[in-house]
Amino acid sequence: MRRASGCLFGLAFGDALGAATEFLTVEEICRRFPPHGPQEISGNPALVTDDTQMMLAVGQALIKAETNLNVSNLEATFRNAFIEWLHSSDNNRAPGLTCLRSCQELETEIPWQQATRKNSKGCGANMRVAPVGLLQLDKIKQAAIAQFQAALTHGHPTALAASDLTATAIAFLIQGCRPQDLPTQLYEYALSQRLIYHAEWLGDLWQQPYINTPEEFISRGWDECLAILDRLNTALVNPNLETDPCLATGEGWIAEEAFATGLLCFLFFPEQPLAALHRAAVTAGDSDSIACLTGAFSGAYLGMSAWPEDWVNRIEYREQIAALGNHWD
Repeated sequence: MRRASGCLFGLAFGDALGAATEFLTVEEICRRFPPHGPQEISGNPALVTDDTQMMLAVGQALIKAETNLNVSNLEATFRNAFIEWLHSSDNNRAPGLTCLRSCQELETEIPWQQATRKNSKGCGANMRVAPVGLLQLDKIKQAAIAQFQAALTHGHPTALAASDLTATAIAFLIQGCRPQDLPTQLYEYALSQRLIYHAEWLGDLWQQPYINTPEEFISRGWDECLAILDRLNTALVNPNLETDPCLATGEGWIAEEAFATGLLCFLFFPEQPLAALHRAAVTAGDSDSIACLTGAFSGAYLGMSAWPEDWVNRIEYREQIAALGNHWD
């Protein structure tokens, strides 16, 4: 099935499809792409955004460090990969200010806990985490790495928890979890992680005003993720496939909402990946990030057979995406 490749290509396809609709209302999208929004990626190459670029940075860093996935080695490889992205001539796709400022600080070689934006839970933390879900590690190490890669730029506990939850969803799907079972498994996972702080990896990040313990810090993030999972489950009781999913689970500018709305679009159309991407792209919120997560979930579930060959041939960074996917397949 080549699920790893399907996941990474799906992320890029969603990113490319949603890039043209970000910042627009649903009505504006349908006027610009009549009658129902964009139906396929455009251009040759079909351009992506910083979402795919940073996913590639994470994936390539993981491969470089693969034989030694410890905190010191991964800090160096992630830091170098993020700085390389910062200075790339292709880094002209309206990247988020949190990522830009954090990467600028990382380049000064100060401790990463000082470089990160401690109050940011923007979706830039979990739009790039998909490769961590492909590693097929034990749950503890996967969770630690997913949270650590987020923490280098986004220090808010919800950014950490949502990134962990995104990688876990991908890992569950890679392992054959049925879509209808996924919300329950994720909810149970979130509950099990609520008081687990990965101190070896996160160090003293938890030491912030009005936070008394590491467990109090990380539980705040998991509680927000549990709340968004409640909203997701409510939306699935009587699914409305015609209404903007952002109305149910948020516009996706912040990490937990991007995760939930991307997942909701996948769960609306688990066997119809192009319909899922279309639904994710025709949204009023952060459409490219929502759609890239939808594509990652769809591809992890269905593999490469989900995607049109023409899209595979035209997507920007095709060779780099294929190299990562083939490595983990």
